[in-house]
Amino acid sequence: MKILEALSNPSSQLRVMLDSLYDGVYIVDPDRIILYWNKAAEELTGYSAEEVIGKSCRDDILNHIDENGVLLCRGACPLLIAMRNRGKTSAKVYPKHKCGRRFPVETHVSTLLEDDGSLVGAIEVFRDISHQEDYRILQEKFNNMLRKYVSEATYSSIEDALGSEPSSGTTRLVDMSVLYLDVVNFTGYSESNPPMQVVKMLNDLFGICEVVIREHYGDIDKFIGDAIMAVFHDASDAVRAGIKILQEALVQMNSIRLAHHEPEIQVRIGINSGLLLQGDVGTDQRRDLTVIGDTVNVAARVEKAAIPGRLMISEACLARLGSELVPSFQYHHSELLKGKTEEIKLYLYEPDQA
Repeated sequence: MKILEALSNPSSQLRVMLDSLYDGVYIVDPDRIILYWNKAAEELTGYSAEEVIGKSCRDDILNHIDENGVLLCRGACPLLIAMRNRGKTSAKVYPKHKCGRRFPVETHVSTLLEDDGSLVGAIEVFRDISHQEDYRILQEKFNNMLRKYVSEATYSSIEDALGSEPSSGTTRLVDMSVLYLDVVNFTGYSESNPPMQVVKMLNDLFGICEVVIREHYGDIDKFIGDAIMAVFHDASDAVRAGIKILQEALVQMNSIRLAHHEPEIQVRIGINSGLLLQGDVGTDQRRDLTVIGDTVNVAARVEKAAIPGRLMISEACLARLGSELVPSFQYHHSELLKGKTEEIKLYLYEPDQA
């Protein structure tokens, strides 16, 4: 119990050292009850030591989610994993600040053992990496823009000069946001209109969406019947693109359609963020650079759960948004999406709430 005794003494060298750190530090017992909470943890999370000591993260404190939006307190909690293995672990997670916003942190967890090997608990050290995430997103945007304006040979030579791994023909795990958009009641529209008119409508819609998506640094991964799948390195860009499509581009398109006595078109938009695999997929004759993974599947299901004419996003997307966008989203409902074992929290764009 030497560690716990030192923590209980405000003047002990251990307490003084931990309170002087810029990183957040907290210590839990084997039941994940918080025993210690340093000054940096107070500053980073907004919670004082008095508010959290004696409680657990499960008690509506921090509510960490992983990069794919999965609530960790109920499952793969880094603290629990480290204590079960009597070792250490690290992860990128998104805790919730006392004010309600999520922010990215890099967390490192190590178990605490007494001299006899008995388990005392675990210590978690975490650091806000918002600036690093902003830099990563800017770097990815720069790389994408560079690819569009220089030849593949030139781009490869730049990668070599910068010491980057060549991207052509490789598969990599990336953190991205996936936007799905499809036409509401497309089956009914296609059955009641000539094929050429249906194709023209889709081409008009896809054309304006492509302009908006590229304007917001996104790429259209593929067209799937009446749907668009687009990818973005920045969740805020994906959301802004979705908002502009609904509030400007589609409004203008429908205005023209009404002037030509054609019915208005409604769409659903859903966005999810997380880790996915990006790489060349196909055969020797035809290959496409695309993305695959659970993040993509969830994005498609978020879109299916969306309200026609509205933008809906997952909590994983919300966690990555800039502070100016977060207030515009309100919790709408939780839904057990197909293929998932836990409900996903969905948020609706409500501009009047900002």
